[in-house]
Amino acid sequence: MEQIYQITETSAEPISVQEIDVNSSACLLGVFSRQDMEKAEMLFHVPHTLLTSAFSTRSAKFESHEEMDFFALNLFDEGRPGGKVCICLRRDALLFVCSDVSEIAPEIDKLVSNAQKHVSLDLILCGAIDRLTFDGAECLMEMEQEIEALEDALLTSDKQDCVREIVSLRKRLMAVKRYYEQLLDLLDAVQENENGLIGKRALRALKILNGRADRLYHNVLNLRDYVTQVREAYQAQVDISLNKTMKLFTVITAIFLPLSLIVGWYGMNLQMPEYGWMFGYPAVIGLSAVVVLLTVLLFKKHKWF
Repeated sequence: MEQIYQITETSAEPISVQEIDVNSSACLLGVFSRQDMEKAEMLFHVPHTLLTSAFSTRSAKFESHEEMDFFALNLFDEGRPGGKVCICLRRDALLFVCSDVSEIAPEIDKLVSNAQKHVSLDLILCGAIDRLTFDGAECLMEMEQEIEALEDALLTSDKQDCVREIVSLRKRLMAVKRYYEQLLDLLDAVQENENGLIGKRALRALKILNGRADRLYHNVLNLRDYVTQVREAYQAQVDISLNKTMKLFTVITAIFLPLSLIVGWYGMNLQMPEYGWMFGYPAVIGLSAVVVLLTVLLFKKHKWF
């Protein structure tokens, strides 16, 4: 599946492969799937190794060749990795090769159909990058709300175990962070414009896109710090709960410690006067009860439990 457009200064018309005129002064815009990569390489004179190496790695890529700029973008969907699109820009041609052409063809078609005057390949390129790159503002806002809800649940003790949620949030934020790091590196490289293929209007658009990506990247860093704070708060809650448990066991041990002393005292193999007294056994029981009561009252008075 492919889409090819003939671009002039005032129009952009779809054409077929057979209608391509190599002698025409018009520019060409092509959208191809990865399966049709060889056909795209032949029609747009792109080195085979360039596209093959780009699709074999998950990272973003930018290369400036003689009279051609090449770069690869990772596509995201709701903050999760998607496919990849490779872009080749010449003065007279712009080529998109995507792992799934359905991810890019509708966006390119909208850009071409909305172009009215002064149609240029560099502006179409900027529009495509703007539409295809992941604008995570809404996604990051949803993540922030998830973190806030998780924090509230921890504070109100509605949730006792949130390790799974924290790990999931950290993984998602890490994926988005890696994406924006690659995007920022790529945009910085494209704005160098070593071959002079991008005009001033397109450079301004790329600068705006770079600024937006940078703001979103720092938002991701802030959310990552927020998740770290929630994790530390959760760990503090676990420590407090453990301390309460240990305090309870300590109080119980302290209460029964005098009873252990009494048991040890009367467990000695000695002839004591109480053994011959008829009220000796009830007296020891009463003494034990009094000791426990006094110990409990003492702990209550000092608010030890």
